[in-house]
Amino acid sequence: MLCSFTHLTDHTGFCGTIKNSPGDFVVTEIEVPEHFLRDTRAESLQEASQAPKKLRTDPHSPHAGGCHGGAPCPLECDPSPAGGDCAASPNKKERGGEPEVKSGLEEGGRLDSLIGKPMRELLSKFACDLKDKWDSENNADSSTGEFSLGPVLDKKTRAELHSAVRQQFPFLATVTKDNEMIVKGNADYKELCQLVTEKETSDFFKFLDAKLENSTFSFQPDGNKEHRKVVHHFINRKFGKLLETKSFTVTDVNHQPNMSITVRFREKSWSRKRPVDGFQEKQDLYTAFTLQKENLETLEAIGFLAAELGVLPSDFSYTGIKDKKAITYQPMVVKKVTPERLKEIGSKMEKKGMKMHNIHPVCQHLRLGQLKGNHFDIVVRDLKHHSHDSSANLKERISEAVENVEAKGFVNYYGPQRFGQGQNVQTDEIGLALLNEKMVKAVRLFFTPEDTDDPVNNAKRYFLQTEDAKGSLAMLPECKVREKMLLRALNRYGVDQEGCTKGWLSIPHAMRIFYVHAYCSKVWNEAASYRLKMYGSKVVEGDLVFSEENDEGVSLNDKVHVVTAPEESADKYSIHQVVLPMVGHSIKYPSNKVGQWYGERLAKDELQTCKFRVSPLQLNIPGCYRPILKNVQNLSYFLEGCEKGIEDNDLSESEVALHISFDLDPSCYATVCLREIMKCDF
Repeated sequence: MLCSFTHLTDHTGFCGTIKNSPGDFVVTEIEVPEHFLRDTRAESLQEASQAPKKLRTDPHSPHAGGCHGGAPCPLECDPSPAGGDCAASPNKKERGGEPEVKSGLEEGGRLDSLIGKPMRELLSKFACDLKDKWDSENNADSSTGEFSLGPVLDKKTRAELHSAVRQQFPFLATVTKDNEMIVKGNADYKELCQLVTEKETSDFFKFLDAKLENSTFSFQPDGNKEHRKVVHHFINRKFGKLLETKSFTVTDVNHQPNMSITVRFREKSWSRKRPVDGFQEKQDLYTAFTLQKENLETLEAIGFLAAELGVLPSDFSYTGIKDKKAITYQPMVVKKVTPERLKEIGSKMEKKGMKMHNIHPVCQHLRLGQLKGNHFDIVVRDLKHHSHDSSANLKERISEAVENVEAKGFVNYYGPQRFGQGQNVQTDEIGLALLNEKMVKAVRLFFTPEDTDDPVNNAKRYFLQTEDAKGSLAMLPECKVREKMLLRALNRYGVDQEGCTKGWLSIPHAMRIFYVHAYCSKVWNEAASYRLKMYGSKVVEGDLVFSEENDEGVSLNDKVHVVTAPEESADKYSIHQVVLPMVGHSIKYPSNKVGQWYGERLAKDELQTCKFRVSPLQLNIPGCYRPILKNVQNLSYFLEGCEKGIEDNDLSESEVALHISFDLDPSCYATVCLREIMKCDF
């Protein structure tokens, strides 16, 4: 990817190999400290909420801890003198399992205090009679009569009564008519009972009524995709404004992978919730942690975590993408998950190549670019001279190269891993197709296989040959999160332009924008090479330089200055101040030959009229500015095994390795820095 690009320095360099093992390439993100201070208010709110609330402890058990999110699970029909021990009979169309009958003392006592014991006993009898009619008459009217609790004038008491009735009898609905409380059968409850077990239905409606922030509910594992689709449609049709659903891979009771539907409240529903006693509680729960991963992509790791926690990949925030073929450490924040819940899945994640450290509550999510930089500890092995260089001592070559780059810096290219190094189709090609709104082409590029015989590439090859999304999905291993998300959507919506658009929308925004950014990065790399080829290290008229002002009221474009002819003559600026734009809709271009080059380059890809907004995919690309050159900081190195022949140039049997450590600013690539040092492409 970088073989034709420009070098800044003129030393000879040397050859070697990197990433021979993940431990040879360790990346540690340098955090911004103030964004990771513990949020004591978040901790106190969490501690205060842990008594009445408890997130489910076993993601594979749809009813662990009762109603997910902490709602208590009272009895279905209250045992009382009036109603007897009236447990709900199993529905004839259940898939197995019936609601658990509990003592109901807590909710029964609550109802007694609100309406009195005699009225509560009459209500219990009405509820049990209703269930008997439902179970004996499959086509009976869902309401089957009404029961009046009488007039309730106080609004707060009515609200408490609504909740108490629905928590004790989830199959009942309550309405108010002129201050009179009316109870009747819940038609939605009866309809859902035809689709899932009554136990699941009961727990779902208690979860729905409790409306506990950050809570989720999971149905039992269900391998029948068509049946899951019916359940999804039911919830979206009945509660779509309040709830959202997603299918996740879980492990069933037989320890086999299976699919389960998870339900959670939409974020906007909480914004309508009224403050209690004039105090607005914290609306979101955020938990921060340091993710250690090995031989995993950042987005792949997030997919594993999301599936295990029962949340969406978009609930995770991070400051940047880290290398796959490495051991990396980076801060992350997950929304709607407690620190305790995150700690529970630690052992499972270790089996997938991840560890989580420093788990604690915080008050907000992270943003891309919100970091000070990255620290790298790298081992370069198989050291030797370049083929054209046989005269110098290798140790001196290494010393010369490191010191030269430390003094002068390097060209700030995007590294080859940005584009999917070594793949038949690179990520920038997919990004270009998305920018041109060629959704079908983008899908086919995404599923282009490599020239290997393995389950992943065989599944991709099968899809391109047959367009059988369902069959391809069955062939893919569980770890391929993005591919599975896309195939599920294609199976549901089809493989035409509209279906592929919905397919791309099914994967998280961060994954969609990643491909478009890859294309923009490729253009920037080419622009940097062109700029240095045309003008070298001299700052010329029309170049863009970035102001160091920290005034937040000044827009990004106002901080970018166009160099004038007098400023060029006076050598006012250095090459280290020159920036080039990442293409987008809100940037300005250099007013010299480089600006003209941008126009010609975009026209080559049919983007001369592109507005850099892909509305069908909800993608917005404003653009930004990136310095042409960067410096390396805190650089140190040593040679391991030099006593074995490096000074005598006897390297054929040598095990000499270069251990090099340094810090780079955000969005800088260690492989690019090493390329400048070694004059060697990877």
